[in-house]
Order: sequence, then structure tokens, then C-alpha cells
Amino acid sequence: MIPEITFAYQPFLYFLLVIPLLVAYYIWQRKRLYSDMQYSHSGFLKNVNKSLRIHLVHLPFVLRMFVLALLIIALARPQSTSRTQDITIEGIDIVIALDISGSMLAEDFKPNRMEAAKQTALDFIDMRPGDRIGITIFSGQSFTLVPLTTDHLLLKDMLRTVHTGMVEDGTAIGDGLGTAINRLRESDAISKVIILLTDGINNTGVIDPLTAAEIAQLYNIRVYTVGVGSSGPVPYPFQTPFGVQYRDVEIPVDEALLQKMADMTGGLYFWADNINTLNEIYKEIDQLERSKIDVIEFARKSDEYLPLIFLAMFLIMIEFILRNTWLRVTT
Repeated sequence: MIPEITFAYQPFLYFLLVIPLLVAYYIWQRKRLYSDMQYSHSGFLKNVNKSLRIHLVHLPFVLRMFVLALLIIALARPQSTSRTQDITIEGIDIVIALDISGSMLAEDFKPNRMEAAKQTALDFIDMRPGDRIGITIFSGQSFTLVPLTTDHLLLKDMLRTVHTGMVEDGTAIGDGLGTAINRLRESDAISKVIILLTDGINNTGVIDPLTAAEIAQLYNIRVYTVGVGSSGPVPYPFQTPFGVQYRDVEIPVDEALLQKMADMTGGLYFWADNINTLNEIYKEIDQLERSKIDVIEFARKSDEYLPLIFLAMFLIMIEFILRNTWLRVTT
């Protein structure tokens, strides 16, 4: 990066206009002091070789002009300005807490709720390339599938492997939220978020959902709760001796509980009755939790006149030596 050069006392640069005047005066003075020599013919001068000393006779004056220019520029106090930008993304740590209970096999979403929830979560991860994201899953029990990470390829690969039956069946919403909180409680992020998606009613686990919400509130963690499922009976696959058979069953969701959990933590509750709505919910959460980028520009100025003064001193020393030795003019 090339530093920007500025001058603290820029008006001093106008003194550079004196140099052309001095050059003009020098030329005029030389012509006045040394009148032209007149000869009847100048042919005999053609074979006269001028020595190096003759060629460099004006060098002391040229050096003095360089010294004067350097000193004027040094008086103007040149400064180099190094500009850097410190771009800070407000780190948002997000944990997706996903219900993988057996009811997520209901096929009111295509191909089923489980796959729809996974696909929309994958799309959401792609929306947040700068954030750390983790995944916890819960059913009758809960555990961390992937801790907070910026390795979104790993995150997505692990999410694709999720399926119902990985743990004991049931819907332990409190435990699911508690596990997600545990991943965020030591986070230094400015914003900490949990997206909890479920399609059932809390019916097992050791942590009460509202108690878990109070803990989230204590750690300044916002919880967005998402209820999944269509109203009324939905097609659900049952394994029978004759293969898979479908029956319409009702799978209630405790919306009042999810609403209260979200309200307690400063989040929001959403209801998704199809995959398009679920996609829109993730997009809305993405906008609500959009990273704020603060660009702070630092401009550090450094004085650069000392090298000019040292160079001027060196040149004036060379000029003095040449003028009093090799290029000394005798009258």
C-alpha cells in the first residue's frame, strides 16, 4: 500500500517558485561576467576537447538549488498518512435446536417435516457466511451435533446425516433449549441466538422449558421458536407387517409455551404450516439478526522531513568540497 503524502505547512511550498528566479539570475550573471571571446575564425576550436571539470563547472550551483528545494519541502513538513480500515462484524453466534422426534416424519411437508426442516436450515446456514453456527438436536434426550463453528461445510454435512430415531423418542423441549444454551453461555459474541424448531408438546426431559428460557434470558440469549405442522390431521407413516401404511393423525403443538419462551428472551414465535412459510421464517430471522458492519478508518501521520534534511546536509557538504577543491574557481 502506497502511503499518502500531505504537507502540514503547505504554503511554504510557494517558496519553490524562487528557484527558477535564481536559475535565471545565475544564467544572466554568468553571461555578464564572462563576455564572449571573438576570433577571426573558430575552426581551431573544433578539435579542443573539454575536460570533465569544464562540463561540471555548474554542478555546485545545481547542488545548491537541490539543497534549497529540499529545505523548502522540509519546512512544509511532509507527512505520510497510512490509512487502514478495521472492519468489525458484530459476531452473531447462532445455535439451531432441531426437534428430531418421531412426529417429524409426518408428511404434510414434502417429503416430510424432518427433511423440510433440514433443507431450510441448510439454506439458512448459507445466508450467514460470517457467523459461527452450531446445531443441537433433541427428542427424548438432547445433545450437541456440532458446536459453534465457522466451518459451514462440516456443519452442513453433519446436518444432512440427522434423522429421527438417533436418540430415545419424545419431545424434551426444555432439554433441547438447555443444551443449546450450554453452547452459547461462554460465547463472547455481541449477539447470541437460538432458533428452536419443534412440532410437538414438551412431554419428557429434566429441564422445564420456561426454566430454560429464564436461563437464556440470564445469558442475554434471544430465542426464536418455530412451531412446525399443518392444522388438523396430517398423514403419518406407520410400519405394519404389510409395509408402510398412512393414517391421518393430529400432532398438537404447544404454541402458548413457544410464544412465552420467545417473549421471555426477546425473541419471536413463528408458525410454519408449509415449507415455503418455513423458508420465509428463516429469511425473516436472517434480517432480524443481520450482522452490523462497523468500518473504523485509522489515519496515522508520520513526519517525513528528517530524511530530506539529512539529504540536504549531504548535498551541501558535497557542494562545499567540490567548490573548494576540484571545481574551485580562481580569479
